[in-house]
Amino acid sequence: MSLKDASSLNEEKNSTISDLSEHALPTVENVDEVHELDYSEAEYSKLLKKMDWILLPLMWIAYGVQQADKTGISTQALFSFRQDNGLVGQQYSWLSTIFYLSYLVFEFPMSYLMQRVSVGKTLSVLMFFWGTVVLCTAFAHNWAGLMVLRTLQGLLECTISPSFLLIIGTWYKTSEHASRSIIWGTANAGFGVIVSLCMYAIGNSATNHKSGLAAWKGISFFLGGTTILLSIVAWFFLGTPREVAWVSKEERRIAQARIVSNKTGTDHHKRREWKKDQAIEAFLDPSTWFLFCSVVLGALPNGGITSFGNLVYTSFGFTSLQTILYGIPQNVVSIFWFLLMGYLCRRVPRSRFYIMLVSIVPAFVGLLALALLPSSNSFRWVKFGMYFMTVTSNINGLLLWMHVPSNVGGRTKKSVVSSIMFIAYCVGNAGGSQFFLAKDAPRYIPALIACSICLGLEFVFILTWRIWLSSQNYCRDKAAEAAGLTPEQIKVLGAENGERDMTDRQNPHFRYDY
Repeated sequence: MSLKDASSLNEEKNSTISDLSEHALPTVENVDEVHELDYSEAEYSKLLKKMDWILLPLMWIAYGVQQADKTGISTQALFSFRQDNGLVGQQYSWLSTIFYLSYLVFEFPMSYLMQRVSVGKTLSVLMFFWGTVVLCTAFAHNWAGLMVLRTLQGLLECTISPSFLLIIGTWYKTSEHASRSIIWGTANAGFGVIVSLCMYAIGNSATNHKSGLAAWKGISFFLGGTTILLSIVAWFFLGTPREVAWVSKEERRIAQARIVSNKTGTDHHKRREWKKDQAIEAFLDPSTWFLFCSVVLGALPNGGITSFGNLVYTSFGFTSLQTILYGIPQNVVSIFWFLLMGYLCRRVPRSRFYIMLVSIVPAFVGLLALALLPSSNSFRWVKFGMYFMTVTSNINGLLLWMHVPSNVGGRTKKSVVSSIMFIAYCVGNAGGSQFFLAKDAPRYIPALIACSICLGLEFVFILTWRIWLSSQNYCRDKAAEAAGLTPEQIKVLGAENGERDMTDRQNPHFRYDY
């Protein structure tokens, strides 16, 4: 669609407004046409409350469980996990690397599968199987067995984050994406507190009371069993508006109508078809590669720290049990930071990228200071404080992920960009654990310096990307102004183009949120 002819666009707008004015409450038969004005704010508000009360708690728990399953070996490593399985050299690092390599290999086929089938049902089945894999970790006795289990775990877990992005995009408005996603994003830390207390109890029982079950095996049973139970609940409640049974037919239409203004398309069965032109556009869009580089640079430190963070803690002079307990305040601060930044995202328009830039700075300083401080135990609490500062950058991964539901139009393009983004996530996390070499233990100074450099580069990429998106919006605003379009016209035409499954670059009335 072109902005060359202002008069034709105005005629199109007038026709659209006329059509909208003729709409009363839509009939169930007219399922292909929904408009934001079809329902009242009271109806939207009622459905929003229902969505929040059902989806957010379940997504919070599910995301927390997945994070605990994925990073559980970091805590298990404190309790003879490496010794009992005969791990030497870089073999422990490879348990993290193989997880993300498997995640990487299966990301595209799983993303394609999610577009073709029910998101919620597929995710719940895969959740059941990865819970079983985590539980079976307790029966491993060598590196080869652990590598097989971690490969299967990566294959099965690679679906949860793309699925959650699809679910968020089909239920919530663009203005709600960051705040809602941050709520379930706090599960990394919030559920981490709960899991840490449970794992402390397991570790304390095995260490101090000489129970017959090794602590790391008890942790596997606990994590795997929790995931299996959750998968049963997810089967009945998790999914897009088209899939779940807890909304009526009319509520499905309301859910569609309330996100029309996103201009990225709604959840409709006709949009399952794969569009080659959208897939090609995804690879040619500069924003895709800004996203890829930013995610890789953020994931490299994350991959190393999630696997080796507890071992770095012990280098400060803490015991295994103290390491688990002292990680809890860090999780609490992370929750506070997530909620504060979520509030700012909601209250301050186009603040997302500024928040990411600010969040990088303390983490950069903290990691660099950890590497440069003397090894003496007299600096134990100073190092603890520096490590504490690294939690601020955790929010960036989630805010980068929000680019897909908020700024990418077209279902096929969303799917492709989502896959590219999670490939970047896997590449970064797989490589990050290899920064931490056995010969550098226990302080891992070169790895900490490398992580801080990655954060500095991420700062540069995000700042440049924001300038790019801002320039795109400026050009579109100028073109619309030259065509004589009002903000109301742009909103209506942009929403209609989104409902036609146009991409963000095909739709001249789309505006990027940054």
